Amino acid sequence: MYNIIEKYKGNMAEALCCFSIVSVFIPIKIYPLVFLLAALCFYVDTPKLLRHYWVFFLALFTAYAGWVFLTDLPVNHTEIINFLKLPINFSFLYFAAGWVAQRDNATLLRRIDLTLHVVLALTFIQLLVYHEAASFQWIAGSPTSAKGSALYRPTLYFWGLIDKNMFGARIALLGFIYLLLPVVRQHRILWWRVLLIFLLAWLSLSRTPVVALLIGVYGLLWLVFSVRWRVMLVVITLLVTPFVAQKVIRIDTITASNDGMGVRVEYWKTFIEHFTEISPLGNGFMSGSAFLSQYARFYHGEPHIHNTFMSCYLDFGIIGLLSYGLFLYFFYRFCLKQQPGKSFWWIAFAPLLAIMMILYSGYDNDIILYLVLILLLGSSRAVNFKQVEQRMIAI
Repeated sequence: MYNIIEKYKGNMAEALCCFSIVSVFIPIKIYPLVFLLAALCFYVDTPKLLRHYWVFFLALFTAYAGWVFLTDLPVNHTEIINFLKLPINFSFLYFAAGWVAQRDNATLLRRIDLTLHVVLALTFIQLLVYHEAASFQWIAGSPTSAKGSALYRPTLYFWGLIDKNMFGARIALLGFIYLLLPVVRQHRILWWRVLLIFLLAWLSLSRTPVVALLIGVYGLLWLVFSVRWRVMLVVITLLVTPFVAQKVIRIDTITASNDGMGVRVEYWKTFIEHFTEISPLGNGFMSGSAFLSQYARFYHGEPHIHNTFMSCYLDFGIIGLLSYGLFLYFFYRFCLKQQPGKSFWWIAFAPLLAIMMILYSGYDNDIILYLVLILLLGSSRAVNFKQVEQRMIAI
């Protein structure tokens, strides 16, 4: 039995790594079990446990969050479920990071690529089902956030997420990994992948993925292009800016109370204006709802403040914010040890940070998967962006 486990433990770990991506799209919430099982397999297949500063600060954040949670035990089932994300997701990150940093990942990269083919194909089908049910009336874009959210009918949901913005953010993050895979594996930008991911982001009717992808793709093209093409890139950017402002960002209604970004701006203003009402030790786990309902000019029932770092301070105070920020900083430093070139890591982190500024609570599985996948890509092969080819059609 031991010999069988020893022989197949690498393949089992790779299979569970790929299935971890699939599991977060399945409507039945099996991903916690998959993450824990994958973490166990990573541990078995890792020759040496990881030791780094980011691990310490991640453990500190988790321990403090656990203390805050236990000192004021909630009766809300949702809060308990959300708290369990911390030990599960962070355990997955720790063991996965140690695993991918100490092995040859050539086969795993190919398997991840195949997995994303399937995941994104099903995502496309799910979005088409939503649009078909709405008679494709919003295929050219939704005039308001509310109408975009109305597209996501629970009775039609079979893949991804039922929340427009969270689904859009997941498309952006895994879509950008999908774009970077051939850059790392073959030193190629495949334009059909760029077009496909932007199409999925557009069909999601969420502004979040489009903006995040624009940031990531713009940075990638800037590194690859020569000076002449960079000038062209700037000119094209200036030409499309009015369209992006009008159709994507919807600048005319961005401060309205029924607009998603308008709601965010109001919540951020509330955080700043009532900063002194927040305890330096934090107001408690998932305290955004009570804080916003009391102080915001209008409140639409969201459980957090739509900004990772504000949420960290609101819930866990100075200790939570500093430990989480230092975790991200030292994780970035850890990534630099795997590939010294800063350019790759800058463009890899940029879409994630952009989305964290307007959406996540900090311990979501999308963030964890993305950190594991960019570490996998960056530790596999150094990328010389000046040698990256551009092709329209290739596998």
